[in-house]
Amino acid sequence: MAPGVTRTAPTAPAGSPAEAAGPLERGLAVLRIVADAPHSVRPGDLARATGLARSTVDRIITTLNHLDYLRTAGRDLVLAPRLMEFGNAYLHASGMSRALRPSLDRLARALDESVSAIVLDGCDARIVGKAVPPGRVIPLGFRVGDLLPAERCAAGAVLAPGWRPDTYEAWRARRAADPLDETFPTVPARVTAPAPERTEAGFAAWSAAADADGWALDDQLVAPGLVALAVPVRDPDGRPVCAISVLTHTSRHSGEQLRGHALATMTEEALRIADELYGASTAAAAPPATPAYADAKPELGPSFLQALARGLAVLTALGRQRGGLTLGEAAEDSGLSYPSARRNLLTLRQLGYVEQRDRRFLPSPRVLELGYARLSALTLADIAQPHLTELAGNVRESASLAVLDGTEVHYVARAAAQQITSARIMPGTRLPAYATSMGRVLLADLPETDRRERIDASHRRSLTRHTLTSPEALGAELDRVAREGHALVEQELETGLRSLAVPVRDRGDRAVGAVNIALHAGPEPPEHTRNTLLPALRACAARIESDLTVAFPDSPVRTD
Repeated sequence: MAPGVTRTAPTAPAGSPAEAAGPLERGLAVLRIVADAPHSVRPGDLARATGLARSTVDRIITTLNHLDYLRTAGRDLVLAPRLMEFGNAYLHASGMSRALRPSLDRLARALDESVSAIVLDGCDARIVGKAVPPGRVIPLGFRVGDLLPAERCAAGAVLAPGWRPDTYEAWRARRAADPLDETFPTVPARVTAPAPERTEAGFAAWSAAADADGWALDDQLVAPGLVALAVPVRDPDGRPVCAISVLTHTSRHSGEQLRGHALATMTEEALRIADELYGASTAAAAPPATPAYADAKPELGPSFLQALARGLAVLTALGRQRGGLTLGEAAEDSGLSYPSARRNLLTLRQLGYVEQRDRRFLPSPRVLELGYARLSALTLADIAQPHLTELAGNVRESASLAVLDGTEVHYVARAAAQQITSARIMPGTRLPAYATSMGRVLLADLPETDRRERIDASHRRSLTRHTLTSPEALGAELDRVAREGHALVEQELETGLRSLAVPVRDRGDRAVGAVNIALHAGPEPPEHTRNTLLPALRACAARIESDLTVAFPDSPVRTD
């Protein structure tokens, strides 16, 4: 077994071999292992970690690759951004995506500290939202999707008054099995295990005080040097359903200072979140459309696990409506028969990935364990890099991605082709936007006033004898780029250099970046380059855009 890969055998009925577990259960186990591993994982690692036959693991991988939840990089398996569909389904169906974002952003700005939203996931605390203050170089805080021991964080104390007896039983069992918290990679493991009865009595007293006071303070309990304050978001019956937590370092605030600084503002914001979750207006924007189940058996044959694909289609479908779906709606939205949808929903509920509320089913916070923490940290450059590498390999020319920064383009990702004439440009390079293909694509997407202001502010000069410098000529060229959706620059930045670029757009159809292919201006006319390379370039941009839609469903694309 590879170091750091935990053995996670699928749960099967007593006395049954691991092979008897259903394809859906086995596929979810594979996703958990890849998500939790501190390094890349190979098929052999998965076979050893799950106890499954290598042939079974290969079929699971083939299916997950086809669905684009996993990707293969050489011999390694990596998480694909589309895996965030499951976490997005929970955030939308629960109403958290709409309720949390504006409040967390306001709190981060007002308090100048990192803030998180945290819910119960079984007997522990799962982070479901986060915001950091603008301009902070090293923002504190855990990632969306991270799991914390409830007894070691203020949010856990705030949420524990809502525990049922079976939650306490699960908590005791978890602590007995892992007294040092070694299964929580986001927090430092304990050096020694506290006495169970002492921990339980102390946590009960802490949670009772939090319920009475309306807040809880964690002074270096979750980690040395960190202080956190949490307040509850309550449902109409007064039960805590979510905790809002602010985290700071002891060099900035003591516990008492943090309470004085933040408590009133946080309490007020928690009321706003509760009103958004339970008030009269509960409408929410529709989540990204995801395709219903499509049978790939005719294409892939026995390598494609229909049962796994159907189960994941049901899980994704549950996020298409606030409050989840009935069984009939889940069947219709996932494109499955009623019996198939029912079977998969019951399996997902048994595994803890789905909750049932009256007649409706919705994803549980546990779906966030399927890679959401790692994937939610991706930036535009991270998402684009594998697509640029594929593009450069296909066309045998260098490919880059850049964003607009004032009057310049800032290169943030690049895949260089092994060519004698390859352009020597690295991420971090800045070039004048007016004379580059990516710059023109990004300028062309701006409102007319903004576009003119940036052209006027540019230090325009003739870099070669072909460079356009007059505002009138550049304006006309940008109008053409806007109409045609691409820019072709012929030896304007440097003699002998030709480049072709298209925009990369976010969900709101705004150009957040541009991808280009740069090559030597050889004997072929520029039109030949455009006709030959533009389809591959647009296909690359479309793949990046598809990933961005999942990675940033309701927040701006991170370009830093």
